[in-house]
Amino acid sequence: MNLMPRDQEPGRKSGSDKVRSIFEGPAGGSDVQADRPLHLALVGNFAPRKCGIATFTTDIHEKLAEFHPDMVVDVYALDDPAQKLAYGDIAGTIACNAPEDYARAARQINEAGVDAVWVQHEYGIFGGKDGEMVLDFVDRLAAPLVLTLHTVLSDPSERQRAILRHLISRASRIMVMSHNSRDLLEREYDAPARILEVIEHGAPDRPFGRQEEFKEQLGLDGRKVLMTFGLLSRGKGLENAIRALPAVVERHPEVIYRIVGATHPNLVAHEGEAYREELQALAQELGVSAHISWDNRFLETGELLDQLEACDIYLTPYHGLQQSTSGTLSYAVALGKAVVSTPYVHARELLADDIGRLIEPESSEAIAEAVNALLDCPADLSAMQRRAWARGREMIWPRFADASRRLVARARAPEPALPPITATPGLAAVLAMSDATGMLQHSVGVVPDRRHGYCLDDNARALMLMNVARGLPVAERMKWSLVYAAFVQSAWNPDLARFRNFMRFDRDWCEDEGSEDSNGRAIWALGQTCERAPDQSLSEWALQLFEEALPRLSTLESPRARAFAMLGACAVLRRDPRNAAALDCVQQGGDFLMRLLGHGRRPDWAWFEAVLGYDNPRLPQALIEAGLALGQEAWIGAGLETLEWICVQQVSTRGQFRPIGSESFGKPHSYLPFDQQPLEAQAAIEAACSAWTATRGAFWVEHALTAWRWFFGGNDRGVVLADIATGRCRDGVTPRGVNANCGAESILAFQLSHYALAELAVSAPLGRGGGLLESARERLV
Repeated sequence: MNLMPRDQEPGRKSGSDKVRSIFEGPAGGSDVQADRPLHLALVGNFAPRKCGIATFTTDIHEKLAEFHPDMVVDVYALDDPAQKLAYGDIAGTIACNAPEDYARAARQINEAGVDAVWVQHEYGIFGGKDGEMVLDFVDRLAAPLVLTLHTVLSDPSERQRAILRHLISRASRIMVMSHNSRDLLEREYDAPARILEVIEHGAPDRPFGRQEEFKEQLGLDGRKVLMTFGLLSRGKGLENAIRALPAVVERHPEVIYRIVGATHPNLVAHEGEAYREELQALAQELGVSAHISWDNRFLETGELLDQLEACDIYLTPYHGLQQSTSGTLSYAVALGKAVVSTPYVHARELLADDIGRLIEPESSEAIAEAVNALLDCPADLSAMQRRAWARGREMIWPRFADASRRLVARARAPEPALPPITATPGLAAVLAMSDATGMLQHSVGVVPDRRHGYCLDDNARALMLMNVARGLPVAERMKWSLVYAAFVQSAWNPDLARFRNFMRFDRDWCEDEGSEDSNGRAIWALGQTCERAPDQSLSEWALQLFEEALPRLSTLESPRARAFAMLGACAVLRRDPRNAAALDCVQQGGDFLMRLLGHGRRPDWAWFEAVLGYDNPRLPQALIEAGLALGQEAWIGAGLETLEWICVQQVSTRGQFRPIGSESFGKPHSYLPFDQQPLEAQAAIEAACSAWTATRGAFWVEHALTAWRWFFGGNDRGVVLADIATGRCRDGVTPRGVNANCGAESILAFQLSHYALAELAVSAPLGRGGGLLESARERLV
């Protein structure tokens, strides 16, 4: 099986033959994969639920199916179990107040391998205070997140602000329906402008000027028709419109005001029909009951549009001025209705340039004056209606569907382009992060950050790199090997029999004793140096410090520290199978990991612990190598079983490497997709190499290649982290894309991954590795 696309096989000229710089932006931002159908998960209220967002989500689904039938759209409906609705043929429902439903749906979406997840957000439709249950849901999603924000508050509560900021931090694209909302997101919520898109609410495309035809159908011949439609609620300001009617009827007795729509279900649950009854009592009191027509139904779209066509003037006298979108207003404008409205956000934008008439809020007199002015002058009324209809052509459903498809396509991760394995990473990035003391820990972008100084972990890794790196002159390689070895030597604190870890830039140690994991990694580096150092004297130094330190670290309790030390001890045993310290370390460590596995595993969790942390594949890798060293078949079997289990967890349905994210740490029997770090790809590759040594199984070659692709865009965001030319590597994949920093751990993980894969290429079979490994072997053997 060839693991590379045909146009990427060695010898073919294609874009994959070029070295890609990490400074190139991701290929997203345009629909560059039009030949591959888009697969979308659409999340929100959905018909037959009766509310504006349900109508909008349903419209998205229907219009994408109508105008872009190549798209695959899976609907996940937010459900109120109390309503007992039948949603028909959809992918699933999410009980809005059930946390376990959000987790189940997120897992189902991830397993479906969708290109993006489009979530309709309104604080009131998700469970918890201010809809906070949406947060755990989006945190569990691996695919790029697209948000439609139906409400963007200028004066939110602290909790509302925190929720929206978190959603923004996870989103790849954000859709709003007004420019005011876009500006507010930038100004008040620090949303990046590059991910914000204004897409106006979709609307129907119907011919202009058919009022008389539809009035006749409704028995309204000879009437001047005012109308408001939508779910009835106290925020709609209908009492002010009713108070305006006496002044309108006095001058135009043929007027009838049609109030169309059922009372909002939430209001009915709270107070029944009290609000509607109050309005009817007000009309009776003012003597205008005969001029109001009530239609207390939730109308299907077709009937609703027919009724709207019979309207002359549409009224939206809303109280709240922060409303950033109104589907009813969009429909009215698109059907060519003159609109009289209070100046809420959407109305200010859509009715600009005399498309409609804005009036001061809470004023029945202003409503009456505006309506009478239009009815007094039929030419002005007709001209406004025609301007509205012309403006509505910009929002019709075909345009909305096209914009929606582009929105999703821009969020989709681009396909990766893989350089040949034989392209050896440059060492410029390693040396730029290094000085006479050692390798600095962190960077700001590509610039080394001296504020955080150095650490043993990174210098141990850097020493390991020097043992296997190619392309450096002998003297240069030895120079840097000695720098990193000196750091490891200096880190050893014989008084406490422990290695220190963190050092300030001024060379003062921050501690007398480092973490167990850093101590285990130091032992690993010493063992690997003993086995693989290009200089015999350096190998002898490493063995001497290894034998001094290892017995005194026998009380390590961290599973990863034990695994690191075991890997170092196995390296020593490959050089000297009788080394007593190494043999003791491997025997005790193997027994320790097997006991841990016995306590931690369960039928659905073949693992050593109840939680997944960092460097997970190192635990089974240590068991495999220990089993090979001591001839313990049971250890090899357990290591292979657990390594295969963690491999499966770390590959998406679409076959991309998806390492356990740092956000997963501390979550029992669960894990989240972000933040993804290069260290995990390195661990997967090197553990797969150990498993290949034990089994010669093609699965391990394939998995190593899958993890390698992660560096070059084969990840959930399609971002390129690694740069062959300089040897740099970005610090990881976040929900929004790439972490732009290039710290030592990331650079070294990329570098060491390359050399592990290059060694695999020499010994792996030609079958499943395909042309990628075949070409590499020809040049590396």
